[in-house]
Amino acid sequence: MAVLEAPATLTDDQLRERLVDWLRENLPPLWVEAINESDADKLRRARDLVDYDDWCARLGEAGWATPTWPAEYGFLGLNGSQAKVVNEELARFRVPRSFNIIGIGMGGPTIMHWGTDEQKQRLLKPMAKHTEIWCQLFSEPGSGSDVASLATRAVRDGDEWVVNGQKVWTTLAHMAKWGLLVARTDPDQPKHKGLSYFIVDMKAPGVEVRPLRQMTGDAEFNEVFFTDTRIPDSMRLGPEGEGWMVATTTLMNERAALSGAGSTSGENVGGGPVDAVVAMAQQNGTAKDATIRQRLAQAVIEGRVIKMSNMRATAARKAGHQPGPEGSITKLFQAEYNQRLQNLAVDVLGTAGMAWSPSDEQTAATIRGFLRSRANTVEGGTSEIMRNILGERVLGLPKEPSVDKDIPWKDVKRSN
Repeated sequence: MAVLEAPATLTDDQLRERLVDWLRENLPPLWVEAINESDADKLRRARDLVDYDDWCARLGEAGWATPTWPAEYGFLGLNGSQAKVVNEELARFRVPRSFNIIGIGMGGPTIMHWGTDEQKQRLLKPMAKHTEIWCQLFSEPGSGSDVASLATRAVRDGDEWVVNGQKVWTTLAHMAKWGLLVARTDPDQPKHKGLSYFIVDMKAPGVEVRPLRQMTGDAEFNEVFFTDTRIPDSMRLGPEGEGWMVATTTLMNERAALSGAGSTSGENVGGGPVDAVVAMAQQNGTAKDATIRQRLAQAVIEGRVIKMSNMRATAARKAGHQPGPEGSITKLFQAEYNQRLQNLAVDVLGTAGMAWSPSDEQTAATIRGFLRSRANTVEGGTSEIMRNILGERVLGLPKEPSVDKDIPWKDVKRSN
């Protein structure tokens, strides 16, 4: 079953039954038994029976990975409340989800809003099926928080654009097929006006990716260099010179995705959910400590606050609204909350977090979550920038001075 027939006509119970039937047909019997019996050890053994890439492809092909995406492009076209039913069952069955969050959570919504019909037909389905991974090419060595000041140049040459420049902190660039690129096409315009937005083939000649090693030992992030890279004009998103408007769509969806309000999963920002920390504290006895118990209760409360905020965001999307300030609010709160939660998880571990057996996957995952969470208040917009956005655009506070807003980008003084 690739796509549900008339999904909008199904009741929540019918939709839930349809999805559960699909999961039982596509998951190993051992997996289904593990869920029915709440057997964590059996579930671990069942995971070895599933090929991750194949599973993500089937989930995407069936439409369950992106339940709200339009039926006209081969998806389910469900509304927000129906999508909530789908995500509840996927979470209950603890199925793997695609790590292609930049594609599904950011690229997909941007293409659906700004893309041509040809771009939607070509790019959305492989994105949802996890067969084409995406990355985001915004930040540069001299343009992080102030992305609009970026210096990567795109010069038109007939029906193509020739790109030269450097991007940095590019997640998954080493695995990506496509990149969401913002480049400067008119340096005579102020910084926000002279930008255009492109979809770049990351395997094209002139694209060089260099990994950046993190303290977790992973290399999620990369530097990307463009040397005379050619992009067809047919891969431009939105009007020429209006790249900042398109980028704003991506950024708003990025904050929604990183806050857990996106269409992938509720555990998008590094680390684990609060329930796992509570269970660990109950198991090793640290929950008997009054201070730990208070911190656990506070973590549960804050987790509920985030969930309620995400429900409001879902309701807004259901009503047809673009992501609004709730994405920035929840992204800010989620990032700092997750750091507090990971600190708590390490405190619950106690001395066991100093050294552990190679076979102790739970402790290793907890420590990795703690280390990875350090990036939460930087990636997708720093917490300082989120507070500026909320202060200026939501609370109406005075904006910070900007001396370069209305002068041509080429005349702005910058370090060499």
